Amino acid sequence: MELLGYLGAIIMGLSLGLIGGGGSILTVPILVYLFEVDPVTATGYSLFVVGLTSLIGSVGHMRMGNINWRTALVFGIPSIVAVFLTRMFIMPALPDVVMHLGSFTLSKSVFLLLLFAVLMLVASWSMIRKGKNNGDNGEKIQFNYPLILAEGAVVGVITGLVGAGGGFLIIPALVLLARLPMKQAVGTSLIIIAAKSLIGFTGDLGAQHNINWTFLFSFSAVAIVGILLGALLSKRIEETKLKPAFGWFVLVMGVYIIINELFLRTGGAH
Repeated sequence: MELLGYLGAIIMGLSLGLIGGGGSILTVPILVYLFEVDPVTATGYSLFVVGLTSLIGSVGHMRMGNINWRTALVFGIPSIVAVFLTRMFIMPALPDVVMHLGSFTLSKSVFLLLLFAVLMLVASWSMIRKGKNNGDNGEKIQFNYPLILAEGAVVGVITGLVGAGGGFLIIPALVLLARLPMKQAVGTSLIIIAAKSLIGFTGDLGAQHNINWTFLFSFSAVAIVGILLGALLSKRIEETKLKPAFGWFVLVMGVYIIINELFLRTGGAH
């Protein structure tokens, strides 16, 4: 299972390198189902892995000038604040039992996995559907500050709760709200994901979680190999063909998590 887990880490990195987003959505399921990490701990580990991997992946985009630093600041600052506060205060405050409904008990761990699965379904839809607006329209970059700030904060809270980088939410926002060309949106998204994920992870340090650093660095190293390979392959593989296929894979994973947690586990609780 661990071998499959590390293979999954490479696939996650490949996705980030090839299409700039979506890969982080696989990190928590890999940690939970293949490495048997507790779901709450897995969301924190995911922040570190995704943040470090995205930071390495953003270096190539920096060299090519694909990062709009002004947009990164406008979107990134509220997102960073939101993810840090979520990890520091909201996550520890969530009760161990979220809800009772008759004989059904919804635990904190299952609640986070179900929330994550719903997010996977949304992510898969955004990757499967054919986007008509790719932002490459030659128009001058414009900023809808209130919407960008608001979405930055919302993405930060989501990232803090489920440990996903949220590239599938950030990239469309940068294209539609900041009117960035797609290549700039991908590069800018990676630097935003890196900053908010790594800073959000420090919220876990403040909450004094026991962290297996050896495992965390080894898993991250494998994911980094994946993102570097993805960056090389992106020059040869068309994103328009790869993205929908990966979207269907994420869709199947999301449906599996929902079925597994609600119907295959006894009582919906760990």
